[in-house]
Amino acid sequence: MASTPQFVDFVVEQLNASGQVSTKKMFGEYGLYWGDKLFALVCDNRLYMKPTAAGRAFWPVVVEAAPYPGAKPSFLIEEQLEDRQWLATFARLTVEELPEPKPKSPKRRISP
Repeated sequence: MASTPQFVDFVVEQLNASGQVSTKKMFGEYGLYWGDKLFALVCDNRLYMKPTAAGRAFWPVVVEAAPYPGAKPSFLIEEQLEDRQWLATFARLTVEELPEPKPKSPKRRISP
């Protein structure tokens, strides 16, 4: 089951108190970006954040699950979705610990 746009909009609305959150549709699901950093996925109407030490320290009783078959486990956020302040803080801590994305290499042009 793919995620619904309404659920994704709700999650983004909850997170946008924390900063510049945007989405990109990926394989029928959604990636959540803070600036250029991919920090979370929405799959099957569930929010998964990348695991970090800061996130684990903030939320000592984390729930981990794979967002899709074969994926590494991520932090599954369920009950806290309604708590905008908690969610914003958790997202900020996660993003601060993630490395900067690698610069994209320029596309090569093929001469005729």
